[in-house]
Amino acid sequence: MRHKQLIRRTKCYVALGLLAAPTAYAHDPVFGLGPHTLFKGGVEVHVGSHQEKAGDERATESEIAIKYGLTADWVAGIGLPYVHSTDESDGGRGPTSLSTKYRFWRNDLPGVQESAAVLAKAILDDGDASHGQAERNGNDYLVGLAYGYEGRKWYRWASIRHRVNNDAANGAERPNKTLVDLVGGIRFEPTEYREPDWVWMLELNYEHTEHLSALSEGLPRQIGGDQWFLSPGLMWTLRNFAVKTGVQLPLYDDLAGNQDADDYRALVELEWHL
Repeated sequence: MRHKQLIRRTKCYVALGLLAAPTAYAHDPVFGLGPHTLFKGGVEVHVGSHQEKAGDERATESEIAIKYGLTADWVAGIGLPYVHSTDESDGGRGPTSLSTKYRFWRNDLPGVQESAAVLAKAILDDGDASHGQAERNGNDYLVGLAYGYEGRKWYRWASIRHRVNNDAANGAERPNKTLVDLVGGIRFEPTEYREPDWVWMLELNYEHTEHLSALSEGLPRQIGGDQWFLSPGLMWTLRNFAVKTGVQLPLYDDLAGNQDADDYRALVELEWHL
């Protein structure tokens, strides 16, 4: 009996160790925000591409980002995007982003890890002159809060983010945004560290854009409103390498004026942990 109890405890501690270690077992959602941080001195190289289509307009943003683990609970990063759009005036190098995330709470249980983190990001006003975002009058800022539950089979995350946008250089107001994400995930078959690992996710994403009045070609128009998305996603990992992909499908929208709702948003990302 004692021998069986010892084996059972050992398996629990091994599972916990796999979750706590800086390996492929640390996951964040595809579109939402997660509490995952790096180990001290760790480096994450991130390459991603995000595409949005609304009406006749389609834009693709590609980004390379590097993150560094200042401690096991505190990470800092820099992102450099490039935007290609069907509207040529909105193409070019996007604004540099500087981010930091701090995990302020962690609860380790046999086979389960719960954690929570805060995030802050500054989106600098340094993009190409041809890029619409470069017409801002100063930097934009984002703050967020994330919770995560990671088990050997089941995952869940919740997050909220608020982005404060500065006005344009010509004085036009730019609306602030609030995003809320609820995510569930499942690993159908538990795997070992050296084996390919699959986690399937389903997200419910809400986006609120501040209601404002603006001018377009000299005519008044309304901007802002609410959008809901249902977003299936997948994360495939092999040791310290990961591929993450998903698509946001519109579920409901209530947009002011004659704004075009998003037809879809798609994302693919590659990550290396060094």
